[in-house]
Amino acid sequence: MLQELAIKNFAIIHDLSLSFENGMTVLTGETGAGKSIIIDAVGLLAGGRGSSEFIRHGESKCVLEGLFSLNKEATTFDLLKEYDIDFEDHTVLIQRDIHRNGKNVCRVNGRLVNIATLRLIGETMIDIHGQNEHQELMNPERHLGMLDQFGNETLSRLKADYHQTYLAYQTAKTTYEKWQNSEQELAQRMDMLAYQTNDIELAELVVGEDDLLEEEKNLLVNYQRIVGALSVSYDALQGEEGSGIDLIGTAMTEMSGIEEIDGKYKQISESISNSYFQLQEAASDILKEMDQLAYDENRLNEIEKRLELIHQMKRKYGDSLAEIMNYYEKITIELSQIKNREDHIYTLTTELKELSEQLTKKGQVLSKKRQEVAKGLEISIHEQLKELYMEKVIFEVRFLSKETNGKSFNENGIDQVEFYIATNPGEPLKPLAKVASGGELSRMMLAMKTIFSKNLGITSIIFDEVDTGVSGRVAQAIANKIYLVAVHSQVLCITHLPQVAAMADHHLFISKTVVGERTETHVDLLKKSAKVQEIARMLAGTEITKLTLEHAKELLELAKTEKHKYI
Repeated sequence: MLQELAIKNFAIIHDLSLSFENGMTVLTGETGAGKSIIIDAVGLLAGGRGSSEFIRHGESKCVLEGLFSLNKEATTFDLLKEYDIDFEDHTVLIQRDIHRNGKNVCRVNGRLVNIATLRLIGETMIDIHGQNEHQELMNPERHLGMLDQFGNETLSRLKADYHQTYLAYQTAKTTYEKWQNSEQELAQRMDMLAYQTNDIELAELVVGEDDLLEEEKNLLVNYQRIVGALSVSYDALQGEEGSGIDLIGTAMTEMSGIEEIDGKYKQISESISNSYFQLQEAASDILKEMDQLAYDENRLNEIEKRLELIHQMKRKYGDSLAEIMNYYEKITIELSQIKNREDHIYTLTTELKELSEQLTKKGQVLSKKRQEVAKGLEISIHEQLKELYMEKVIFEVRFLSKETNGKSFNENGIDQVEFYIATNPGEPLKPLAKVASGGELSRMMLAMKTIFSKNLGITSIIFDEVDTGVSGRVAQAIANKIYLVAVHSQVLCITHLPQVAAMADHHLFISKTVVGERTETHVDLLKKSAKVQEIARMLAGTEITKLTLEHAKELLELAKTEKHKYI
């Protein structure tokens, strides 16, 4: 849900901070007070198109911030992980700055993102519907997705299985087209691979040899230093004059003569004795090293040439000898495939045919399940429309034939779906997008939202005057449906209908005042008595009478009774 909203220098809003609760919240007030401006701000936080025209006159930029709390299973978190955006406590903080020069700066949990990413994240949390915005219903390409939303786990599983096979098909198809249509490129590729495999083979590389050569080179380059150090060390230990080992031997003999007197002397004697024998062993090792050492300038030249060759090979084929050999294995296989091109194309053709057949079969199974789901959706829509006093409307999910580029499937399956309706008895079914009026689309959209709100996972659903042009029993029916959506999702609703306002859990009154010759928007959370006054104003207009107040109280009581049905 949207918990906090902060707006600064946006349109006629100077500085405004709002807190929202779960359930249904209505925003009411006179036309032009700033109700839709608040919704526009939320829309921009969801990735809507920004403009410098939104910035308050005389200011250089506007700043919008929204804090959202989500359940731990929300799909939003999958997107945040994908874009490496940190999150904790299941909250998301979105900030958007719009500058006078047109620059937009967007942040999600402090991480800079572009507008496209913000839109992807925003649409998983916020769903805004205006009185003239019914994109999903007006766009037949979205109807299949809406049908799938109504489906159960079986349908989701079938879709996932189909999609996995489709990805394999697309990979095989891309590979096949590459081999089929690029004969000249393949010939050039074969020449290059033949050169590279021969080049690597002639080098006779052995994994790890570069490390061994570097060690040997290091010994030869430092030959004089090593010989000098070994000679001086040996003379110090076993030299003819002042031998270190002889002196330590003297100390060892002397200490051994008194070690029985006291335990501490015995301990010192043992330490000297151990050192004496260790140094004798060290002197022997030094002498052995000196006998084995030999400087070979030719060998040093060979090593340097070999290392230079290895360096050139690394520069061309990989950062290490292991990578070079892996690359060699890879290009050897590819070279073999190119040489046996016809056989490889035949293998790809067979694979493509098998995947195509699998897709057709899986698509048919998926389509059959969708048709079952479609019947259930039709029944649910008719039930919802009946409650919205559209009982004579006939709604149908129509499956259309589809074939493009010689195949009858795409990433979504083999189905092309469009919603059809007949709004009056005796009329034929026609595409919903072409025949439904604005009021009918509003009610159709509410019917859909009532059905899908449990499964959409949207944090906040916003209705911006979707109840325009209705009254009486239809207005009450719309109010009930909006409240029913709010049972499963947070709902923010701009309305001029007292029936809708009466159903709200929370009521925000939007007004504007003049402060220092500038117009500013104010928001007040209405308590019980103030709520009665506002609903009375919505019923009667400017003049509120005692009878109007009684009617407002009655409307609130009726709404309270109606809401208990959904608890």
